[in-house]
Amino acid sequence: MEKVLGSTFRVNDDIVQGAKKVVHSKCFYPRCRSRRTLEKDQIFCCYIFLGAGYFLGSATNDYSVKVKLHDSATLPCSERCSGSARWTVFTKRSDTLAECDQTSCRSVKEGYQMIHDQYLKGNHSLIITDADFTKRGWYTCDCDDKDICDVHLQIEPLNTTIDIMTGESLILRLDVSDPVEVIYNSTGTPGPSSGQICTVDGRSLQCKPEYEQRSSLTSGVELRGATPSDSGVYIIVDKKNKEVIHTYTVAVQEEKNSEAEEKIPQVGYKLKKGKVVFPWPELPSQSSPVRAPQSELRRLNRFFFFFLLEKKT
Repeated sequence: MEKVLGSTFRVNDDIVQGAKKVVHSKCFYPRCRSRRTLEKDQIFCCYIFLGAGYFLGSATNDYSVKVKLHDSATLPCSERCSGSARWTVFTKRSDTLAECDQTSCRSVKEGYQMIHDQYLKGNHSLIITDADFTKRGWYTCDCDDKDICDVHLQIEPLNTTIDIMTGESLILRLDVSDPVEVIYNSTGTPGPSSGQICTVDGRSLQCKPEYEQRSSLTSGVELRGATPSDSGVYIIVDKKNKEVIHTYTVAVQEEKNSEAEEKIPQVGYKLKKGKVVFPWPELPSQSSPVRAPQSELRRLNRFFFFFLLEKKT
């Protein structure tokens, strides 16, 4: 049943969140929650109860928690529960993450925990020790099979700045295995129009005609032969939940073909076999008087001494 709701509507819609309360109620189980129920009957059940779900969804006090990637996340729940409390993912209600009763708490799945001292005080919060993109979504806490809290976990979008040279490849990591779309926003440089340029679903990459010949799916979406017109902002968006996953700010620089300027060496000397190399000293500016430092005069004297000594030998 959860699959039907999830495939028909966005999971984070208020209507779906309200309808799922009806779906998981005991009176709804015989007809619509049975695994033997045909898919068409499940869809029929969804539409029957979506009306009630609309009102329930607008009346519930759902929470949304947003954390940075790999940070710890605490999903709050302070509703009264004198029985057994447990946390599950909305789409997998049969898989318990953590649970507590009056005697103890138990972490059923690694990375999820509840604190027994807090539970006895009425705080049934779930702690997720390492929040990553795979843990995004809705979580439900129930007390003796009755839903008491719904919390939506979100991960803050990643931001990356990329500076590359003309002709290099631009690689945009996707970070998630879910279907995504790549949105491009130009920063003013004349080039391709802004908007969706590619979509990725599994190992399938679909791009607009102007990107087809130079795009491929490697460690991310790779655009070969970058030019300054490719500069701009690229946004990776989760297609199902419409959540921004990663934002790339890209600057493509042109290569400068200027020849390296030849530097004039400092005053010095170098003796070779039958040949003397004597670079000219750097000339002073017109604004300063022409005076040779004493150290340079001593160096010149030593040069001529060794020069004459070599001639005699």
